[in-house]
Amino acid sequence: MLSTKHLLGIKDLTPEDLHLIFETADNFKDVINRPIKKVPSLRDITIANVFFENSTRTRLSFELAEKRLSADVINFSSASSSVKKGETLLDTVNNILSMKVDMIVMRHSSPGAPHFLSRHIDANIVNAGDGTHEHPTQALLDSYSIREKHGDVAGKKVVIVGDILHSRVALSNIFALQKLGAEVMVCGPNTLIPRYIRELGVKVELDIKKALQWCDIANVLRIQMERQQTKNFPSTREYAMYYGVNKQLLESLDKEITIMHPGPINRGVELTSDVADADNAIILDQVENGVAVRMAVLYLLAGRTQ
Repeated sequence: MLSTKHLLGIKDLTPEDLHLIFETADNFKDVINRPIKKVPSLRDITIANVFFENSTRTRLSFELAEKRLSADVINFSSASSSVKKGETLLDTVNNILSMKVDMIVMRHSSPGAPHFLSRHIDANIVNAGDGTHEHPTQALLDSYSIREKHGDVAGKKVVIVGDILHSRVALSNIFALQKLGAEVMVCGPNTLIPRYIRELGVKVELDIKKALQWCDIANVLRIQMERQQTKNFPSTREYAMYYGVNKQLLESLDKEITIMHPGPINRGVELTSDVADADNAIILDQVENGVAVRMAVLYLLAGRTQ
């Protein structure tokens, strides 16, 4: 059983919670690779996917996880809702809950929105990304993918490359990797490295080649243009020259490293196609593992309230 009623962030989970989620995901990974990919585990549970921000992979992954568990699923998009007419977040969610919903998967542009809701409603809440704060299930599937590829996360050296400043994936990954015993470094232009990052016990490296030479695994993030209020570097072309991961750069190292990316990939900017599609890239494994990990999270949270 998880130590918490909600999944609001990795910060709230214990290492034991993480290992329990991974062990449960192992079982569900077997399920989704069977001819019949469905189990009746959440047959009596209704889950609402409440997305106030655009999403493709995360939303599809959650919806597939819910349907694989036989839950009843409601999809809500703010673009076609009463939010456009001025309805508050709490009113919107309470209206959804009045339809007897048991669990809410929520993405919101405001950091802390899921935490605010958790103090006002009884349903379980899963944070599917809140602003530039956290994206816990992405960090869980990333760590799970490292565990699957390398056998264990403990002792591994992981560098997170790219737009650290605007990334909720980076923060959740740092928390998860540290709880699991990995060493973490961030790498990117100085303008995209938050000032507080060293306080989290994270190494900082501005030279991409040195960072890749240090690490066992590189998790490469995209540049989040939609969240940048000011211009943090001259152009994407210049960013690609100095921080893009390409085949020539990887071949200059004296070892092979594992390449990860949470998606969507801006090919030719943070990763070239020959790197994204190479044998040492586990990007599509991350996508597959995302369904199993989200099944595990939903199953464990639902079990906690039954």
